[in-house]
Amino acid sequence: MMSEVSLAQQKYLLTQKKHRRTVTVSRLCIFFLFLGLWEGAARLELIDSFFFSSPSRVFLCAYQMALDQSLFAHIGITLFETIASFVLVIVATLAITVILWLNKQLSETLEPYLVILNSLPKSALAPLLIVWLGANYKTIIITGVSVAIFGSILSLYTSFQSVDSEKIKLIRTLGGKKYHILMKVLLPASIPSLFSIMKVNIGLCLVGVIIGEFISSRQGLGYLIIYGSQVFKLDWVIMSIVILCLVAWGLYSLLSRLEKQYQKRMS
Repeated sequence: MMSEVSLAQQKYLLTQKKHRRTVTVSRLCIFFLFLGLWEGAARLELIDSFFFSSPSRVFLCAYQMALDQSLFAHIGITLFETIASFVLVIVATLAITVILWLNKQLSETLEPYLVILNSLPKSALAPLLIVWLGANYKTIIITGVSVAIFGSILSLYTSFQSVDSEKIKLIRTLGGKKYHILMKVLLPASIPSLFSIMKVNIGLCLVGVIIGEFISSRQGLGYLIIYGSQVFKLDWVIMSIVILCLVAWGLYSLLSRLEKQYQKRMS
């Protein structure tokens, strides 16, 4: 019986490994096929490489900017602003959600305002924030925060509300206070939701930072995109977009890895 189970487990693991390998190879094939078609179309003049660039031109542009280290400076400032806004969003989300949970009347009062602010296009707030706070990196960070925070609060508060009420009753029956309910039931039960919120927020914060850099910054990938489009250096624009995709993928992958490690530790 043990050998049959062991063989079944081995077969399952091999199937999963084969599936992951197939998915990875398929992704790489699609990626390289896209690059090949793009480069071929540019070289055959099926598309205008001045407007659409090409993989080789984008790589050359990145290489030249890497030599004088200006590219790393732009990536670094965007990455710093994104991570700073992300950390602020998570800390503020936890604090505000706990306050709303502790005061039901306050949560009922503020709920429609949170919904309205979450629905508001954040690009409309960015110019006002820059006028009020000035054109500096702090304003860009706050712009990144404004894109993600309201939805995060609503999502985490909903997670708090969906926690098993029987567990809360048990804590109260044993003489526990709200602090014990929060630390022993609500927060542990909401960690999976918090990871999901974090994976969404890292992209939203990056979007908010780019919006801020479009308007007020003199450095960063958002600045390269808006300045490159103004002076028709479209290689800069496409290179910056590609780097933004890589940054977003890298940050998301990091959070996914942390989530898997947490799940493995809890299992």
